[in-house]
Amino acid sequence: MPLIRALENNRREILMKTVLKLIIFSFLINAPAASYVKANVSTTDKFIPIKAVQVKVGGEIGRRIDITIQNNLLAFDIEKAFLLPFREKNSHGGNSGLNRYIGLGKLIDAVVHFAAYTKDKKIIALNEHLVEETIKTQLQDGYIGIFRPQEHIKAYWDVHEMVYIIYGLVSDYQKFANKSSLQAAEKLADYIMKNRPAQPVLHKTKKLNLERAFIALYRATGRRQYLNYCADGVDGKGLRNWHQPIKGHAYTFMNLCMAQLDLYRIEPEEKLLNQSRQVIDFITANDGLLISGTVSRAEGWHSNQEGSGRIGETCSTAYLIYMLSHMLRIEGNSLYGDIMERAIYNSLFAAHSPDGRHLRYFCPFEGKREYFETRWQGSKQLMTRISEDTYCCPNNFRRIISRLPSMIYYLSDGGLAINLYTQSEAVIKLKDDLLLKVRQETDYPNSGKVVIHLDPSRSAEFPLYLRIPRWCENAQVAVNGKSLEESTPGGSFLTIKRQFNAGDRVELSMPMKWRFIKGRKNQTGLAALMHGPMLFCLNPLRNGAKQKTDLQAVKIEPSSLTGPVKDEMVRPNGLACYVKAWSNGRSSAEPADIRLMLSEFADPGGEAVYFNASYPVVEDELIQEKLHE
Repeated sequence: MPLIRALENNRREILMKTVLKLIIFSFLINAPAASYVKANVSTTDKFIPIKAVQVKVGGEIGRRIDITIQNNLLAFDIEKAFLLPFREKNSHGGNSGLNRYIGLGKLIDAVVHFAAYTKDKKIIALNEHLVEETIKTQLQDGYIGIFRPQEHIKAYWDVHEMVYIIYGLVSDYQKFANKSSLQAAEKLADYIMKNRPAQPVLHKTKKLNLERAFIALYRATGRRQYLNYCADGVDGKGLRNWHQPIKGHAYTFMNLCMAQLDLYRIEPEEKLLNQSRQVIDFITANDGLLISGTVSRAEGWHSNQEGSGRIGETCSTAYLIYMLSHMLRIEGNSLYGDIMERAIYNSLFAAHSPDGRHLRYFCPFEGKREYFETRWQGSKQLMTRISEDTYCCPNNFRRIISRLPSMIYYLSDGGLAINLYTQSEAVIKLKDDLLLKVRQETDYPNSGKVVIHLDPSRSAEFPLYLRIPRWCENAQVAVNGKSLEESTPGGSFLTIKRQFNAGDRVELSMPMKWRFIKGRKNQTGLAALMHGPMLFCLNPLRNGAKQKTDLQAVKIEPSSLTGPVKDEMVRPNGLACYVKAWSNGRSSAEPADIRLMLSEFADPGGEAVYFNASYPVVEDELIQEKLHE
């Protein structure tokens, strides 16, 4: 492969650069948050995420990160699928994305974060190669893209591609202080501003998604024109005044929300939070959130709870998790962590094959699911090979997976907040003279038992915040074997403020009860089964003895549920359960006549999650009254 040959021919240079990167890592661990910022950026967050370089993740979250890197990122031909189209620049005409969009900038952004997290020489070298080869394709006028000269910057997808290349290059500068990346990003941004000056940033039908890239570039350079280009837009219709009903393309909508949150951190204005709050209220109070923790039908907003077909676009899942993580940082509301958790363990992981190689565009909870495939598209004269590894969803999946290490631990009020529970460890600087080593010991999400080991560099008083999920009725906490007097109901961050010493041990017990969640709208009269944050589904192929029965029409007897039992088809140490049911047409006055196995929602063959069920069923704990006026 070209990449391997390049590495072999330049081994000494690569080694020197890798050593330099590792030295930079040492600096980054001790540097303050957002140390690259040159502009005057206000700090407004209640929770400040711990840098991924300081965290090591195990458990199912860590496994998904590892197999994304090893079995996906390193398994396809980056040269042919991603870089070659930028060298050739032969794409032409139209706005269809499938054969005119690669997603190189999104890939760069993911690889940068994977390199920063793993500190792996191979991934660092891959990142260097990808960035260097991308910059080599930049034309003298600043253009980086795949279109023929006469069609530069005319198509929506051309601009979209360039914008995310800016974002990816700025990410490289942020993580590795690579000045050539920043220079190329500036040159490309200047090209866009010069050649598309009259393009409204918030166009009525097509959003360019350039806002976050230009804000990141402003923060890296201090050049106000980048901020003004997206904040003010055309005729004052930019981010500062953007507000509209929940409609249209979900992923683009949430990306604009995050751009407003980025702007809020620079120039705090309460109105910049309104649009994101409106989304939260839409999904929690107006049926916009699906039971699998995601949103979208055919890439757009919907609230009828439909579950089949083009449901749960992976880009929308990724951006919902992004947006919730930013709202958690700003407001500190545990609800955002609760929804993040459900989205991650269900829709996000279900968009991923158990071995890590294949990814999904959509992830419905009714009917068959399909993976992205390599395919051909176009007329006989202009057939284009579409790689299963390019385009939006595969790259946005890699990007959100690369961010998961930074969504576990946060600094807050001089102490530590834990948002996600998973086997993990981190070294955190609480104060100039105080380092904290923290380690989670848990089999979560199999059970709600978590042991948190704390080793401060000296005895110190600080708060520890633990997210207690809404599915947990009462959590029990013990410190060094001594139980706290009262149990804590779910729906908040439990605060433990005390003098901590090396070797302290906090035991968190969150009982996980099976619960049948009441369906809404299109799912009225039906119920879905959950255990902690995990949704369970029916895979017809794993219930093969009942082929003559309409499995989605059966009526489940909740009291018959047994489990969890071990099931390793989806993941190591995964779970399944068994329930008895009445086949369709059979009266519930008679004994249940079939036994079904239900597996985790990430089961690739899952085709149903809602069933007829005799009571009791409960309301979804994430659905509630509007949080905001």
